[in-house]
Amino acid sequence: MSTIYHEITPLTQYDCFTLFPRMKEEFDFPLHYHEDFELNFIYNAAGAKRVVGDNVESIDEYELVLVGSNLPHGWFTHQCKSREIMEITIQFHRDLLDDKFLRRNQLSFVRDLLERASKGVTFSSETKKAFKPRLEALIQKRGFDSVLELISILHDLSTSRDMRTLSNSSFSSDQTNHNSLRIEKVFEYMQTYYNKDVSLADVAKVVNMPEVSFSRFIKKRTGKTFIDSLNEIRLGHASRMLIDTTATIAEVSFKCGFNNLSHFNRIFKRKNGCTPKEFRQNYSGSRVFI
Repeated sequence: MSTIYHEITPLTQYDCFTLFPRMKEEFDFPLHYHEDFELNFIYNAAGAKRVVGDNVESIDEYELVLVGSNLPHGWFTHQCKSREIMEITIQFHRDLLDDKFLRRNQLSFVRDLLERASKGVTFSSETKKAFKPRLEALIQKRGFDSVLELISILHDLSTSRDMRTLSNSSFSSDQTNHNSLRIEKVFEYMQTYYNKDVSLADVAKVVNMPEVSFSRFIKKRTGKTFIDSLNEIRLGHASRMLIDTTATIAEVSFKCGFNNLSHFNRIFKRKNGCTPKEFRQNYSGSRVFI
């Protein structure tokens, strides 16, 4: 488990969250991290192993964990004998509730919970059991009601008793500050034209900067190179297409701006720890984007 993969989730800037329920026979997704928050509920997988940051534990019949941005995590079959594992995964943007909103008195408990999530949070047995029907009901909700219910769930979890922080240290490597008008313009441009032939010169012109200066600027502000940032946007759209459509992997590659299929497969596996084909198989089933 020494390799930790950077998963590019299929959430776009226009989604509030995604919810993915499924039945499975085993855990086969590698240890990974992603920028989005994740609330993961698992039922009937006693004996499976959970890894969150530097914490490793076997889980019980009920499992409910909130994982923060860029925190390595994963579940593994280990000693689990069940072949009928139920899992509900909710992923939401780290800025779904912005800082100003969270500073309000009524949101203080939610703010504390999201801060604790940087090390991973698990909840008491009573809480896990109590939230099973609410998470199952959320699968059926759509639109504004679903967003309100997710916020309500986060609030009720934040006031529940006996929650426990998992990792001894924060593994979050998030040092990105996107509160710059220039960087916002850059990402808006890349989100719009990700499926085109976008060059460093094209994006540098958007913010009226020389290419060399812009290359240093985006690296300093995001911790990533221009091409890495562009590829992550493209991979996010590719992940979405692999789940939502029946397009071939080659079609997905070209529609998302990758003009070379082998390059797409190599980049996708390096970031997600699995091939596009394996990713599609793992996420076969219904996935709801709100």
